[in-house]
Amino acid sequence: MRSVVIVGAGVIGRSVGLALRRHGVTTYLTDADPEAALAGERCGAGFAARPPRQADIAVLAVPPDQVAPVLAEHQKLGTARCYTDVSGVKVPLHREVRAYGCDLTSLVSGAPVVGGGQGPAQPRADLFDGRPWALTPTEATGNLALNCALELVALCGAVSVLLAPEAHDRAVALVSHAPHLVVSLVAARLLGGDESAVRLAGQDLRDVTRTADGDPERWAEILTANAGPVADQLDDWAAEAQAMARELRDAARSGDATGPVRLREILRFGAAGRARIREPDTPRP
Repeated sequence: MRSVVIVGAGVIGRSVGLALRRHGVTTYLTDADPEAALAGERCGAGFAARPPRQADIAVLAVPPDQVAPVLAEHQKLGTARCYTDVSGVKVPLHREVRAYGCDLTSLVSGAPVVGGGQGPAQPRADLFDGRPWALTPTEATGNLALNCALELVALCGAVSVLLAPEAHDRAVALVSHAPHLVVSLVAARLLGGDESAVRLAGQDLRDVTRTADGDPERWAEILTANAGPVADQLDDWAAEAQAMARELRDAARSGDATGPVRLREILRFGAAGRARIREPDTPRP
């Protein structure tokens, strides 16, 4: 890989540029706001200019609702041989790019997982090191596009995870989208507590509710885009919560101090599920 165009010079776009520059890849930054591209150039993420010739791949680091029109525009211009994006929900995106008549053989939609309730505050060359980066090829995806996207992810220091678009959206509903909404529900309950109760909050509650600090408008868009899979998760959680409530009420009436059987089982399952979460690899120096 010799050259990459990054369309959208925000924190993610600049971080991609910084990561690629570590390996000598020539990167170009374009943005609807020329000042954003120039800021990216000043921080070393690439040249604030269009490439002089067709690039190997273009990374569309733009808001999800702009990916399809931006992709159509750059495919018409012949900006790159292959294209990818960084949007967090895939099924609606694939539907939109088909509606725009985009060339699907050159597209591999992607989504780096960088964490953080508000997202990264500043661009970093090591932002993706050791972290998963989902790629969602379809039946139409060409081998050139897939290989190029895999190389891009590797050069950024991330670990590729290949999923169908539908499987990706179900996965992020399980591990990100529905948990964020549940965390927000937990944090919102604190508004109804009196001051003396809130003062008893410890570090555990701070850790649990940390992601509730995320931008409400941004998260409302994400959750709405992935509404079906998120709703499925919430239905399952609600059923479990109602079952727990019934068992606890039964225990309160009976005075049984040993605790409901299902409650103990859920607590054991929770510990086992937590153990399945891998910590990201240590970033390279």
